[in-house]
Amino acid sequence: MAHVILRDITKRFGSVVAVDKLSLEVARGQCISFLGPSGCGKTTTLRMLAGFEDLDEGEILVGDRVISSSFKNYYLPPEKRDFGMVFQAFAVWPHLSVFDNVAFPLQIRGLSRAEIREKTTKALTYTGLLDARDSYPNELSGGQKQRIALARSISFNPTVMLLDEPLSNLDPKMREVMRFEIKELQKRFNFTIIYVTHDQAEAMALSDRIVVMDFGALIQQDDTPVDVYLKPANKFVFSFIGLSNFLDVEVADGKVFLAGTRPAGPVTAVVPPHAAGKPPTLACRPAEIEMVPTGGVRGVVTRRVLLGDIIDYVVKVGPTEVRVQRNVRKPLFGEGDRCGLVFAALHWYDESGARVSA
Repeated sequence: MAHVILRDITKRFGSVVAVDKLSLEVARGQCISFLGPSGCGKTTTLRMLAGFEDLDEGEILVGDRVISSSFKNYYLPPEKRDFGMVFQAFAVWPHLSVFDNVAFPLQIRGLSRAEIREKTTKALTYTGLLDARDSYPNELSGGQKQRIALARSISFNPTVMLLDEPLSNLDPKMREVMRFEIKELQKRFNFTIIYVTHDQAEAMALSDRIVVMDFGALIQQDDTPVDVYLKPANKFVFSFIGLSNFLDVEVADGKVFLAGTRPAGPVTAVVPPHAAGKPPTLACRPAEIEMVPTGGVRGVVTRRVLLGDIIDYVVKVGPTEVRVQRNVRKPLFGEGDRCGLVFAALHWYDESGARVSA
């Protein structure tokens, strides 16, 4: 059953349409991520959900309750929507202790002292802050400050949590830790999460569904993380999710070659359907290309860079450069070495960017 419902919501800033007739349903207890480039409208959508921006058209419902509607000329203020919110900036009050920061939303709701103490202690316990309850924000790390925001958001048991790039100010190690903590909190409290990010790893780690957006909050794909990665709906999604190669090809003798590289050998003998003229563009991920000493599409290594547990290569095949990534423990190739490329998990896109089945 749908918990959060967006119906044709639209937001304009002057002549700019930030969100254009976006419709979406989110099930209760689901974590959905809005993923897309900066400026595509994902944060504006979240702000309309929160009530910080009124929508120009459409309506938003939580369950069977309307919270914003242009049709009914109705707008429920943010403080009455009972949403938990966590922002990119560490939204904490520096003059309040950790306990008082977390207790504040309970105080303004008029709860008794005993209820405030009980709920605040519970939120601090679940976010690992109980021992720091009497500390002040300037005494804490970035991760602890963001935990304050999380604890404050869950203290009043919201049914919906809105998170706007909450981990972007943390170092990579702490971001990874916090991803799992957010997911554990969701499992424990069963709230619905709507999460805004441009970080693919965060979206993949946290989400039940990923909504990939282009400008105007136009939905390019709404799918599971696995299917968004393995079955990107179009060229835009493929280019945005993970690293990518887009390679021009030519067809000869029933085989596919990288453009202008027939002597290097064919990429595949499976020719995708195409109209007369230019064949579709070949797309493949650097991690899905093997490098072999013999056979394959012949090329020369022009760059090798160590990136922790992987080696990032650029292999030049005729006029075409192909990016390849391999585990550091596999046989290594040096700059200037000749090698063969074996392509797997190929994707094809026509001139419009639509996916073509091989």
